[in-house]
Amino acid sequence: MPPTNPQNFSVSATTRRRFLQASAAAVSGIVLSNCARNLSGSNAPGTASPEQTSSSPSDSTLRIFTWANYTDDELLKNFKDKTGIQAIVETFDSNEAMLTKMQTGAGKAYSIVFPSDYKVEEMIKMGMLLPLDKSRLKGTENLMQNWQNPGYDPDNTHSIPAVWGTTGLIFDPEKVSSEVKGWDYVWDNVDQLNRRLSMINDVREVFGATLRYLGYSYNSTKASEIEAAYEKLLELKPAIATFLTNGWEDQLASGDLALSMAYSQDALNLIQESPNLKYIVPESGSSLWTDTMVIPKTAPNPDAAYEWINFMLEPENSARLVERLKISTPNQAAYEKLSSDLQQNENLFPSKAVLAKCEGIVPLPSEVTELYDRYWTQLTST
Repeated sequence: MPPTNPQNFSVSATTRRRFLQASAAAVSGIVLSNCARNLSGSNAPGTASPEQTSSSPSDSTLRIFTWANYTDDELLKNFKDKTGIQAIVETFDSNEAMLTKMQTGAGKAYSIVFPSDYKVEEMIKMGMLLPLDKSRLKGTENLMQNWQNPGYDPDNTHSIPAVWGTTGLIFDPEKVSSEVKGWDYVWDNVDQLNRRLSMINDVREVFGATLRYLGYSYNSTKASEIEAAYEKLLELKPAIATFLTNGWEDQLASGDLALSMAYSQDALNLIQESPNLKYIVPESGSSLWTDTMVIPKTAPNPDAAYEWINFMLEPENSARLVERLKISTPNQAAYEKLSSDLQQNENLFPSKAVLAKCEGIVPLPSEVTELYDRYWTQLTST
């Protein structure tokens, strides 16, 4: 069954993505991927083919700024065949890197951007997004109820949800001493794990998971609770090998790591290659994230942007994204096109009971963010 709306979903949030603010971003070493790609192949990083450098793009060109792997050559070719529009894709690896570029002159090149839901909320407040003309959209009625009126963008005024997922734990059942149902296993086996645990390089995800384990909100703003989470994480330090959002996969598959904190999409893709591995959403709860499509106010080709959104709302295209990336869709019509194996995969489409324990990461007041960042720096630098 597709997911039903959990109580906390309306406050939605990050992705599978890093919710790193300025100081935490410096710790994490965020790098923007300047990979421009067109249908004929890949250009060198930071370069573009001659027709891409025009200051006034033609109606037949659409520049897209998105997460890595959300598009591929077949999808772009199908879009061009249907609309006559050539899509040129550049990628980013964090919402913060995306926003930084969008705030510069370089951001004016893009007509479609894929921010995570919490970042949509910020971009709306900053006046960066074009309100969507609903009369030009086709297929929004296919969105599941959860995504018809999300808390981060009521009535989808500025954004259309594209994909979603959870954050959890992935491990080899043969390499752990007992059944793993959540974070209690991790804290109960610190000595045994001994530098064989990897954590996502994301202050809000790591602290959020710990806060949930302690019975608090993923988005706690209470100094006492945040401090308690920090003290609990210090207990875990002997088990932690590294803080990595990407690059832990080979170490887990080889057995160098026993357990990794991971985004569902990354975990499920690895399980395709190493079916001995297992992914769970911790019993104490986790984060639930949505990545969206928006049109910047500075978009040079909003007409093509609407064509792209409508193309991605088509059930066949949304379903293909699920099949290729092992990522969850908010599109009910696309869900109905999936194989029964995918529909019944509870890692892709968790039960109502699981989702009821999930929260979206939301923007916090600056003074609270500074507190998180200060503890994060202490945690990751000692």
